[in-house]
Amino acid sequence: MMSRSVDPAEVAKFDAMAAEWWDPNGPGRPLHMMNPCRLDYIVAQAAGEFGRDLSQAAPLSGLRAIDVGCGGGLLCEPLARLGAEVTGVDAAEANVRAAAAHAEAGGLGIDYRATTAEALAEGGARAEIVLAMEIVEHVADPAEFLASVASLVAPGGLLIVSTLNRTARAFGAAVVGAEWIMRWLPRGTHDWSRFIAPDTLEDMIRAGGLEPVDRKGMVPDLARGGFRLSDRDLAVNYVVTSRREDG
Repeated sequence: MMSRSVDPAEVAKFDAMAAEWWDPNGPGRPLHMMNPCRLDYIVAQAAGEFGRDLSQAAPLSGLRAIDVGCGGGLLCEPLARLGAEVTGVDAAEANVRAAAAHAEAGGLGIDYRATTAEALAEGGARAEIVLAMEIVEHVADPAEFLASVASLVAPGGLLIVSTLNRTARAFGAAVVGAEWIMRWLPRGTHDWSRFIAPDTLEDMIRAGGLEPVDRKGMVPDLARGGFRLSDRDLAVNYVVTSRREDG
């Protein structure tokens, strides 16, 4: 049974993209461009919270990570290489099959599951690092979804969520730019009415029992290509880290 927060139409969109997740010039191109920035942020937050030395070969060893809406595994694989015990979750079965095949070809033991955050939480899954990256804008009920994702966070653990701000600039970049002009994404991938302002997102996260502790923008790096973090510019893409304080 599909969760109420899952939008079947949105799942179908990403099912159709499954075979092209690892093509840097395919529909996942924006994520490939953003991935080093996303990964650097996640690893820095985890290292700071759990006292890990990033000069070590496997600095995330002993930590569990759950990536909700994992797609083809663009974040799961590097996290596994850094030593984390990774579970990748996606409601689109074709995504999970593609992700599992790619991980197996690379010799990585990642636990991929075609399921939902709600079902995983009901099964008692918990992790020190929980990710919900570029998925909140695609679910039917963001508040319910974030409550379920928050419940996956172990005591003292982190939830890291990235999404698109509800601004005219975000519409211009994600819809007009990425879909209409550059054609990096199929038309209709994003619905601006589902974009969420940072304060609204943080309120939803607090309702799930976590406390936001950091937020950054992710902005295009025109000098080097890709993206970089910004303390001030959250107008388009942004990421929020929250902590579960209770024991």
